[in-house]
Amino acid sequence: MGFVIFLAILAIVAVYAVGIYNGLVKLREAVKQAWANIDVLLVQRHDELPKLVETCKRYMQYEQETLERVMKARASVFQAAGRGDVAAVGAAESALRAGLGQLFAVVENYPQLKADESFRHLQARITQLEESIADRRELYNAAVNLNNVRIHQFPDLVVARLFAFKEAALLEFSEEQKRDVDMKALFG
Repeated sequence: MGFVIFLAILAIVAVYAVGIYNGLVKLREAVKQAWANIDVLLVQRHDELPKLVETCKRYMQYEQETLERVMKARASVFQAAGRGDVAAVGAAESALRAGLGQLFAVVENYPQLKADESFRHLQARITQLEESIADRRELYNAAVNLNNVRIHQFPDLVVARLFAFKEAALLEFSEEQKRDVDMKALFG
């Protein structure tokens, strides 16, 4: 009779451990999915930025430095995202957002460019992508937080360590990017 009770307890513990393991797998995959959703938007923005820069080049002959900064930052974001380096994406995103902010501020000096239908369409598209990336970044960080909390809570901690579940990195941005934009500096 004692052996049957022992087997029953062992079966309950095994079922519980399998449930924990499956929950951890689900969270890990949710983090991957959230990152993939960000990556899709980064690729879309990556494809749109050269079109924007080409449109601007037709009007902005003296602003090559601004355009080059945007393209370099674009390449950095794409490379970091391709490596899955969340910290590097955060740093590259800061540079890209600063470059885009400066580009859109400089555009104010070019009324013909502002009136260009192609430019307006691209500007709206990139703004929409920026907003979508911000939304997806929030969802990604929420998934990462759930994952990281679960792998540090008991009894999930035991299963997480046994099967080498790892913490995921939050997508964070520099203090510079979090500060309010200095509009005087952009237009000065």
